Amino acid sequence: MTLDQMARNFLINVTWSKGVFQLDQPPLTNIKVPPIVKSETNNWGILIAFSIIGIWGGSLVLLLSLDISNIHIVTLLPVIFWQTFLCTGLFITAHDAMHGVVFPQDHKINNFVGSLALFIYGLLSYKNLLKKHWLHHHNPASEVDPDFHDGKNQNFVAWYVHFMKGYWSWTQIIGLMIIFNTLKYALHIPNDNLLLFWVIPPILSSVQLFYFGTFLAHKEPEGGYSNPHRAQTSPRAVFWSFITCYHFGYHEEHHEYPRVPWWKLPAVYQEGVRSQESVGILVRVENESWSKAASKPQNKLIYSSILRPYPKHNSGFTES
Repeated sequence: MTLDQMARNFLINVTWSKGVFQLDQPPLTNIKVPPIVKSETNNWGILIAFSIIGIWGGSLVLLLSLDISNIHIVTLLPVIFWQTFLCTGLFITAHDAMHGVVFPQDHKINNFVGSLALFIYGLLSYKNLLKKHWLHHHNPASEVDPDFHDGKNQNFVAWYVHFMKGYWSWTQIIGLMIIFNTLKYALHIPNDNLLLFWVIPPILSSVQLFYFGTFLAHKEPEGGYSNPHRAQTSPRAVFWSFITCYHFGYHEEHHEYPRVPWWKLPAVYQEGVRSQESVGILVRVENESWSKAASKPQNKLIYSSILRPYPKHNSGFTES
């Protein structure tokens, strides 16, 4: 099946109704929610989303009005990184909306929050990103995946450039230029403030999101992919996981449980670690009987299939 055919099949399940983009039948067939979050039905998603949007907006207004003419650029670096972190939060909020977890009680409100977050992040289209993101989840690390590299250049810089080409357009760039000049000449906001606190943070944020959420998460390891999501988790302490990219490093858990909001991913990861430890104990106890069973001629095919890793070159690209 070609890329165009897969895209057409995907779009059959997509509707645009009363200004709301939605998936009638998401292409994922195994959307799961772990027991640790299954029973929760509260408003934390939308409260956290509006908190991030509100803090970003308040911080931006304050920084744009700040007199920085006598402040050394090095002193401003922590502030720039702070605004970058908030920009990343905007995108993560929109990402959660794409999975319907910002406000699952009402998909219109959920999608409005996602659309708002992407618009103020960089005039991005929620509709377009939602289509691409579901293609990513349904075909991770393949030629159909819009977030994956081009099959030839897999280094960080080339992959990042290829990644950004799929999400930015001249329409967005022109729109941002119009906003920049309006703020500068109509509202008399200093040029340096706009560059340091409005232009640079989203760019740095895109690098942050790409590095932790795509490059590290979906780069093929030396031994080949070890799970059907073709994703790797980068386990860190909860604080550093939050600071680096809102727990986006728990990427295998996200693909396994796409309906889990970002702040619950560490708990899902820990639950998985505990489960693996329990399985490890069981395997050690049953190791002798397992080996005996696997050595039987009639069972060799079954056990070799269970233990066989995913192929090393399974990204979907063919060598010419």
